[in-house]
Amino acid sequence: MDTLTVVIAGAIGLGVGLVADRIAARWPPHEDGSVRRLDWRTAAVAIAGAAALALLVDRLGNDPKALIFVSVVVVLLILLFATDLDQRLLPDVVTLPLVGYALVGFVTGIGPFVRTPADLLWAAVAGFALPAGLLIVSIPFGAGAIGMGDLKLLLGVGLIVGATRIVATVLLGALAAAVAIVILIAARRITLKSYVPYGPFLIAGALWAMLGTPPV
Repeated sequence: MDTLTVVIAGAIGLGVGLVADRIAARWPPHEDGSVRRLDWRTAAVAIAGAAALALLVDRLGNDPKALIFVSVVVVLLILLFATDLDQRLLPDVVTLPLVGYALVGFVTGIGPFVRTPADLLWAAVAGFALPAGLLIVSIPFGAGAIGMGDLKLLLGVGLIVGATRIVATVLLGALAAAVAIVILIAARRITLKSYVPYGPFLIAGALWAMLGTPPV
């Protein structure tokens, strides 16, 4: 895809990120009725939106059906990225429909990642097994070590991107989280007992797994 088109997509993604941030500042409604002002989270979501849309068009711009299909997923992931940063919440109303959307993409043949019954089977296995494994691993760290929203997100995304890419999502997310936590501890912004939402890192991993390389 030509550079100008990718740049335009990035600019659109920047706008998508800003809108997602403003939605997250208001929805779901905060208990005290407040609306968060623009802050570092606004910049983070805007940058994520710009990078994701630019990569999306660069990787799938020559496949209109796949482009449209994955665009919906990317926009929803950016919204989830914003809500988890703002409220430490991945709403079911966004995560659960990803499961049905994945099946629509498979049945219609427009999903670029899961194309055969075998792909779908392995995606389902990974989509259930990985969240279950993470839940078991998190038990010694106490309730809330990993959120149910994170696990529902992995199921939906796993069915969309396939087994290999959902494994990459978890690994990339874990690596990004580890790096961020080390930096924040070194900067004395958090302690070892601080809660850090895992969802944004999983979403970053999912976006890279989908868009970092073209579909096979």
